[in-house]
Amino acid sequence: MEILQSLGSSLLSPMVLAFALGIFAALVKSDLKFPDELYTALTIYLLFAIGLKGGMKLEGMSLSVVGGPLLMAIGLSCVIPFWSFYVLKGFVRLDATNAGAIAAHYGSVSAVTFSAALAFLETSKTPVEGFAPALLAVMEAPAIIVAVFLAMKASASKGGQGGGFGPLLHDLLTGKGIILLLGGLFIGFVGGKKGFEQVAPLFDAPFKGVLALFLLEVGLLTGRRLGDLREAGWRLVVFAIVMPILHGLLGSYLGKCCGLGLGGSTVMAALAASASYIAAPAAVRIALPAASPALYLSSSLAITFPFNIVLGLPLYFEFSRFFHGV
Repeated sequence: MEILQSLGSSLLSPMVLAFALGIFAALVKSDLKFPDELYTALTIYLLFAIGLKGGMKLEGMSLSVVGGPLLMAIGLSCVIPFWSFYVLKGFVRLDATNAGAIAAHYGSVSAVTFSAALAFLETSKTPVEGFAPALLAVMEAPAIIVAVFLAMKASASKGGQGGGFGPLLHDLLTGKGIILLLGGLFIGFVGGKKGFEQVAPLFDAPFKGVLALFLLEVGLLTGRRLGDLREAGWRLVVFAIVMPILHGLLGSYLGKCCGLGLGGSTVMAALAASASYIAAPAAVRIALPAASPALYLSSSLAITFPFNIVLGLPLYFEFSRFFHGV
């Protein structure tokens, strides 16, 4: 009953309904469209707001509290693309380039899934550790680097070529995701609670409304890419659903092991289960230009993202409840 209540709460939230509306609008070929500038502005707002709020909550926390979860998050972001790469090659039967590209997406994380997880936990009145945005920040880049390295190594052994690591590292470290998250964390930490109060009217109360608008746009994009599933094949569909569940189970367990509470373990699970569709595609285009966007975007955006938003979050919450004995 509890998991059904969590599922019902997730399905009926304005964020999920906005996402569903976007898919519906795309399927009926509505002329609804977000200007590119607005989409970019919403992304900047969400990332910076997440960083600011997380940095503000870091005030007074010691390294002994934050260190363990951060190291666990980095470790997860390194091992998930490793085994995902070989599952994609063996079970899904993809070549090394496409396996590496998809593994990069599933090892990296989705800021929107993270935002939806925070909104879900806030609705259920479950507190989350203030340093949770730091987990998001440290999990983005390592996974992409590991997956690209595996693809490049496999391609080199067969005489193939990939892009260089120099442009990749520059793109990751100077991209808007890392800059906004880490910059927001720093500003929020330095300013503290008193500093955040000065900008709270813009970055606190309106957050869920902006997230709903963003998910409406993501729903439109997802609906337009549903046709790509025919090219992906059933094996990739299975991968895009089963692997997030396994990663979510692992993330919730490791979150409990490294000292996170119920909310923090759920966030760790959601991050481990998520698939990037902002940072990873940009990096993969540079490092693995031969990879097929139809494969890595359709799996991460058209399958895993809606699964996580609609069904995954309440499931990962129940995983964490189980490991915490709640």
